[in-house]
Amino acid sequence: MTDYTTVIGLEVHVQLSTHSKLFSPAPSGALGEPNTRVHAIDLGLPGVLPRPNAAAIELAVRAALALDGDVQTVSRFARKNYFYPDLPKGYQISQFEEPVCRGGSVPLGDGRSCRLTRVHIEEDAGKLTHGDIGTLVDLNRAGMPLVEIVGEPDLRTPADAHAFLHNLREILRYAGVSDCDMELGSMRCDANISLMPVGSTRFGTKVELKNLNSLKMVQRALEYEERRQAAILAAGGRIAAETRGWNDEAGESRPQRSKESAPDYRYFPDPDLPPLVIAPAMIDRQREALGELPQHRRARYRTDFQLPEHDILVLTQERAVGDWFEALVAAGIEPKTASNWTMSEVLPAQRQRTTPLAEFPVSPQQLCELVQLQGRGALTQVSARKVFQHLLVHGGAAEAAMHELGLLRIVDRDVLQPLVDAAIAALPEAAVAVRAGKERAMDAIKGNVMRATQGRADPAIVDALLRAALGIGSAPPA
Repeated sequence: MTDYTTVIGLEVHVQLSTHSKLFSPAPSGALGEPNTRVHAIDLGLPGVLPRPNAAAIELAVRAALALDGDVQTVSRFARKNYFYPDLPKGYQISQFEEPVCRGGSVPLGDGRSCRLTRVHIEEDAGKLTHGDIGTLVDLNRAGMPLVEIVGEPDLRTPADAHAFLHNLREILRYAGVSDCDMELGSMRCDANISLMPVGSTRFGTKVELKNLNSLKMVQRALEYEERRQAAILAAGGRIAAETRGWNDEAGESRPQRSKESAPDYRYFPDPDLPPLVIAPAMIDRQREALGELPQHRRARYRTDFQLPEHDILVLTQERAVGDWFEALVAAGIEPKTASNWTMSEVLPAQRQRTTPLAEFPVSPQQLCELVQLQGRGALTQVSARKVFQHLLVHGGAAEAAMHELGLLRIVDRDVLQPLVDAAIAALPEAAVAVRAGKERAMDAIKGNVMRATQGRADPAIVDALLRAALGIGSAPPA
């Protein structure tokens, strides 16, 4: 690959999170029984007129603002004419010469970004399923509201394409524009790739890749296509301008259709829809609704909370996670402690649930009470986790759960001394090793005491009693 420069451009369709379709009152959502979420407008029946969904327009404007694009106060819908079984009207309502947004960018990391050509609104087509009995048409998806995000050919590696999609998805999720689930089709990507000799400014012949259903799949497909084109060019061959489908099981792209001549979609302004006029007040409302984007939140966590980079990345992958963490800090927990509990206990428990994090059974206030009990010495770390698991199931107050479970920390030396003596007697080899200077052998004896008390013994007191009984000094500095 040292002889060629890779040029990649992405076109991404994102389904907007609305309750109904773009031009009809049919409920949104492509899932469910086929052809059950369809309106006469989606079917293209005579005598029906499209009516734009105001919520979809607002989300499209919010997406444009999130991507730092230039929202156009006047744009137009156009008809993109082509005939296919999943398009009952024989045309798709889209935007062509006058999109809702021009420009914008998507960050790639390391201070780099990829420019955007445009963001425009359009309706989705239906879905075709090919099988032994023929081709089946499901129009549940027909008319779903989309924004198409068209990137400039600024990407130079498949890893750049992965970063583009990862960061785009993250931004749009933060903005509340879409769930961007590639597996369910609410975010779909077509990738254009070409190779040109190093030092050249003239792009090579472009190949379009389709059937890309995950971020990793996009990167794998582009890496394969990069190798395939380089091998053809190195052998003196010519790249065919074509659309290729990615077969992930075989790990290769396969020809679908030629692109030697561009299709004529005969775009023209939709006569049933007037120009889309967006008031400045609506743009201002969407800018306010946009809230804090991930890169800004990460910068704030570095400066305000002084968190390690790993914590910052985990806490800012989803807006809801950061919101929950910040609610815990606002309740009175030190940021690093709040981060530890969020990452080690809250998120693993949340992954077992289908409800959103906002409905997590333990509130930030309940967890704050639990952490404060541990901070005061009433609970050991092990016992605090047991109380947390109890709250997940039964709710209530942390202190009441602590007493109900009998988990109050044992700090009475008279109670712990017999248990320490019993642990030393039960593990004579470990005791000999400790006396010989092998500090790590102490853990086995401590573990014996902790098991005997079900994790309730104060670790510091156990350590002091053990050292006194074994006749060794205090613990070495960490």
